[in-house]
Amino acid sequence: MRREMITTSPRGLNQELLPYHLYQKAKRLGIWNPQDIDLSRDREDWSRLTADQQEEVLRRISGFLGGEEAVTLDLLPLIMAIAREGRIEEELFLTTFLFEEAKHTEFFRMVLDGIGAKGDLSQYHGDAYRKVFYEILPEAMERLVTDQSPEAVAEASTVYNMFVEGVLAETGYFAFYETLDKAGIMPGLMQGIGCLKTDESRHISYGTFLLQRLICDDPRLFDVVVNKMNELAPLVGQIFQGEKKWERSPLGARLEDLVNFAHKQFNVRIEILARAKGQTLDELYKNAKTAVDV
Repeated sequence: MRREMITTSPRGLNQELLPYHLYQKAKRLGIWNPQDIDLSRDREDWSRLTADQQEEVLRRISGFLGGEEAVTLDLLPLIMAIAREGRIEEELFLTTFLFEEAKHTEFFRMVLDGIGAKGDLSQYHGDAYRKVFYEILPEAMERLVTDQSPEAVAEASTVYNMFVEGVLAETGYFAFYETLDKAGIMPGLMQGIGCLKTDESRHISYGTFLLQRLICDDPRLFDVVVNKMNELAPLVGQIFQGEKKWERSPLGARLEDLVNFAHKQFNVRIEILARAKGQTLDELYKNAKTAVDV
């Protein structure tokens, strides 16, 4: 039996909800086309890098590309879970979410094709990386196909939004800015990184809102989130360390700086989610735009 239609009811669309505002922002800011980015200078810069510097770029891009492919493939169960609850404003935003993840996948593959990197770059996916993207992420998201409990949704959003996007991706952006951007090279790649970072800020904002909503409804879920984050935390250093032991990368990034940045992101996510404890849903909805401004 079809549920009651929300948009044709007196309720209509709740234009005050944060996901609706994120939807509006996505329409204004998310319509960038990877195909419009000029990579001609990137090809020239790439040809002047040393072999070790090229390997560093390939390792970082392969990490992002594998991650973007994974989150594109794994997002659908969350969209389905939200749709089953009839949360139309959230689903409106999630339609842009999937579109953007697909573009991110296209962009990184386009960069690799542009610089002539045709080999099997999954060789750069180490054990810790594979643990996250080949096991933990798909398992948490696929669980939502049969289990839409608040606990399952909270765990999935923690892995996807808080850890993969809010810690790993944000630290990866930081690494790009600390290396290529500071060196003034590969501007096309960095232009796309800027677009991705803007898109991902909306994704993280939604994940924060979703988890805060769940915690408001059941404060015990905060412990579910924290336990999952603590379980994932040791993998951060392993992912950015890679197989080679280094203190400073060939392009000048310091491992200590990357790990410290990731640690800061980790703590920020927990701190913001903790604000939901003791809040009512009405208070969250009223203050959400400020509460998730990370």
